[in-house]
Amino acid sequence: MSTAKMLKAISDPKRLRIVDMLSCGELCACEILEEFHITQPTLSHDMRVLVEAGLVIDRREGKNIYYKLDKEALDRMLQTLGRVFEDKPDCICHKWKR
Repeated sequence: MSTAKMLKAISDPKRLRIVDMLSCGELCACEILEEFHITQPTLSHDMRVLVEAGLVIDRREGKNIYYKLDKEALDRMLQTLGRVFEDKPDCICHKWKR
């Protein structure tokens, strides 16, 4: 997934808080919903954004949906961000004429 898409997904404060909640481990949608004053369809939308961005993995168990962070995707995003903030030979700033 693209880093830009991931960053856009967590630019929403509520979704960022959901990611923070999931950093402690897998949670049922019902557990996440208890922490917010939102409707189930609103939570479903936010979770779909996080899943489609590649940050969260979902699984169904009976009537419940469980969510967890995709740690590998998060690691890749952090590595990409690290490269963005460092000076490197192929950096776009070296291509500008000063």
